Amino acid sequence: MWPFSPSYLTVVKSKQARRTQAVDSASLTLSSEYDKFTDATATQIVAHIEKGEWTASQVVEAYITRAAYAQAKTNCLTEVMFDWAREQAKELDEEFATTKSLRGPLHGVPVSPLVVLDFDIIGFDSSIGFTQWANKPATTNADLVSQFIAAGAVLFVKTNVPQTMFAFECSNPLWGRTTNPYNNKYTSGGSSGGEGALLAMDGSAVGIGTDIGGSLRIPATYCGIYSLKPAASRISDAGAGGPVPGFEGIKTVLGPMGRSVDDLQLVSRLVFGAAGIDQSVPPLPYREPTLSPKLRFGYYTSDNYIKASPACKRAVLETVEALQKQGHECIEFNVPAADAFNIFVGLTAADGFKKMLSHLGPDPIENSLWLVTSGPSLPAFIRNFAAWVLETVLGDSIFATSVRAAKVSTVREYTELVAQREDFIKFFRKEVWDKHGFDGIIAPVQALPQLPHGGCDNFSGLAAGTILYNVLDHPVGCIPVTRVDPVKDQITDEWRNGPGHGSVVVEGGLYDGKKALYNPVETAGMPVGVQFVAKKWEEEKVLAMMRVADEALGKDRGFGPGGWNGWKLKKSQL
Repeated sequence: MWPFSPSYLTVVKSKQARRTQAVDSASLTLSSEYDKFTDATATQIVAHIEKGEWTASQVVEAYITRAAYAQAKTNCLTEVMFDWAREQAKELDEEFATTKSLRGPLHGVPVSPLVVLDFDIIGFDSSIGFTQWANKPATTNADLVSQFIAAGAVLFVKTNVPQTMFAFECSNPLWGRTTNPYNNKYTSGGSSGGEGALLAMDGSAVGIGTDIGGSLRIPATYCGIYSLKPAASRISDAGAGGPVPGFEGIKTVLGPMGRSVDDLQLVSRLVFGAAGIDQSVPPLPYREPTLSPKLRFGYYTSDNYIKASPACKRAVLETVEALQKQGHECIEFNVPAADAFNIFVGLTAADGFKKMLSHLGPDPIENSLWLVTSGPSLPAFIRNFAAWVLETVLGDSIFATSVRAAKVSTVREYTELVAQREDFIKFFRKEVWDKHGFDGIIAPVQALPQLPHGGCDNFSGLAAGTILYNVLDHPVGCIPVTRVDPVKDQITDEWRNGPGHGSVVVEGGLYDGKKALYNPVETAGMPVGVQFVAKKWEEEKVLAMMRVADEALGKDRGFGPGGWNGWKLKKSQL
């Protein structure tokens, strides 16, 4: 244990060398003969294997090659389990040759669990990017790992995350920085950023991520893939370790990530209500939803904390238009997100982030954590003075309230925050669900479509749009809708003078000046997604609504298996 353990740099060098050695067992040269495997959904992979047309070994070797290629391009992998994956695939093939039956619904499907809330896999580290947690291989499997293996899945890599998991970039001292597969100047998101990059490049068929403030949805929109954030406890998290065990203010949830709605449903059918050793999971297996032929959607293009950029606004409006053409009703409404964000800030900052940061040991703290963790460490008079300046001098009461919320709390103050959370849940149900009778909600994932490296350092408030539904504990799905257009998505006077603006200071940094983070020219062609939301315990309805929207938007958007290859080819022809 630090300070008596080896230098963190020694651990970094050793772990990265082992990763390189493992990756080198795969070819970095992509073969066209593998395309049929990596261009298939997980559902299609299982169907081909069941018909005897493909073997698990063929599929796994194709994805190993593709994962190694994705690693070379984006640095998305951490623990590399290629040799074990080949053994798993061989065992599945021998079993199928004997029984002529699939082991389960994921027979032969390569699956990549991420490192955040790291899933224990016997014989491999669960480090969450901390050098102090490295070289301590697990001795038992997490519930989800056992469920996947029993279903015939082949676990072959773990993927990268941000330090402490509490950021929506993807970098840590142990494994380094993961870049966006569409533009290496931009982040793949967080905390499930390695997973997002790997799936976007067809380096895995299905992944599993976690979400406490947007960690499943932000990488999904940045990387152009699909994800589902269920309500807490719908999926077992036994054997998935995190940096703040026992924290219940905002529960971390597990959810599937993939390249199609089909694959999210495939995984959901397997894991919903499957308790394993986790007795907190309600016995609520996957239920086939029945949708009305005419759905009623609510939508908004600003969460009132930060106004959505033209690109993100367009993604929502294009989705609305596509659904309306199919006969569905879409109604714009005003969403109260700022209150939720400040409740989240207060709850997560209650101990000053001492427990979360205690795992760093000798590791240098990432810049993306600076703004998040600095508030509670300030003396009260400095924090209150900063809030006064924001509110009185700069006219930004929204950001000022968040600064005041970022403080260490007493037990009494913490319980008051929990009560505020519960009151907000009741308020939202009354003023949104009951008042409007929506089947679902369509919303931007974030105000920006993409974030350059370092963008999270001073603009963690961007997560307000996703945090809202963590506070509410609602199920949320994310689908890719469009791509940034350098002409359509320019900021106009109409956008500047229109409604929906939030924090003056935050929006100034995002949209104004030479260093504005929003740049539709630099991000041209990068993905933009939206969120689909339903009431608690309606995960199946979320998936069904995602499918309705996916089909309404059309298949020519260039997302899904093979989408990144298609984008790369199109770009090379320009």
